[in-house]
Amino acid sequence: MPRQLSKDTIPVRKGEHLNVSVLEDFLHHHMGNLPETPLEISQFSAGHSNLTYLLKKGEWEAVLRKPPLGPVAPKAHDMEREFNILSEIHMLFPPAPKPLLFSANEDIVGSPFFIMERKHGVVLDTSFPEETEVTEALCRNISHTMVDRLVDLHAIDYKKTGLSKKSNPDGFMERQVHGWIGRYERARTDEIKEAEMLKKWLVEHIPTSGKPSIIHYDYKLNNAMFSEDLTTMVGLFDWEMTTVGDPLADFGAAMSYWTQEDDPDLLKNGLGKPSVTVHKGFLTRQQFMEEYASKSGRDISKMNFYLTFAYFKLAVICQQIYYRYKQGQTDDARFSQFNHFVKILLTHGSTVARDGKV
Repeated sequence: MPRQLSKDTIPVRKGEHLNVSVLEDFLHHHMGNLPETPLEISQFSAGHSNLTYLLKKGEWEAVLRKPPLGPVAPKAHDMEREFNILSEIHMLFPPAPKPLLFSANEDIVGSPFFIMERKHGVVLDTSFPEETEVTEALCRNISHTMVDRLVDLHAIDYKKTGLSKKSNPDGFMERQVHGWIGRYERARTDEIKEAEMLKKWLVEHIPTSGKPSIIHYDYKLNNAMFSEDLTTMVGLFDWEMTTVGDPLADFGAAMSYWTQEDDPDLLKNGLGKPSVTVHKGFLTRQQFMEEYASKSGRDISKMNFYLTFAYFKLAVICQQIYYRYKQGQTDDARFSQFNHFVKILLTHGSTVARDGKV
């Protein structure tokens, strides 16, 4: 009888199945003495980009990551790069999962992939676990943990890691702004007037970056995993965009995901239900930024630019996903309305740029 699915997994979606027997033979050959019980595969339901699977053989568990189906943007979804990043970081930053194995052999799962340790805990997104007593104090403490772990990550001396040889922080923001504008142009579908204004504004307002650091670049609540009592961050996932660069770009990206109760409804509900961060007790973006500045010692006076750029970057990511859907490279129905969210993000980013709000 099949083992019951984990709370955070679903049966593998149509069209995204893996060849169980081929993968099982590969695991036995490369992963040592695994239990002889049949390999069971389920899929993590969260996320809209890379495909992530839970592998189970008896008591043994691991997580497999592979790129999305269909053609992908140049340099995107690089499994070997993410594997190498985790190899450098997981000993210095405990929430990062330990990477176990990378394979470039596309005959196994249809693409390069890597396998990493399975972490256990609670991932918060649009709701709390049913058994959780949600209090303002709990929400405040989760907020403080999110601030603290980002400060910890940015405090790591990147020069003591291999990332110093794989990154070039000089001119980081110039490359980022022009690079993401280029990505938008390559994935453009609908004509959105706010995009033209934002592109021009971003090019004209690129700030001088401060001291570089390791940046996660997709730091958000539903990429983090907490202990069962929600007091400790035990996991942080999706390291594919990690590099050495301007930490405020990382911080701006984090703040673009951090919605609050008085945000416009379209921003809060763009992809469905609002994040739990709209609950009373969670820090507002302004409070989060002030706490980060205090604990990190970094100057955040230019956060208006970084947050505007973050909304544009998030819009481009959604646009790339929608482009793949329009091109028939994925039939995942979740992506069919992403063009509307792209417009919402570009419109909100234009407002932030114009009014200087955070």
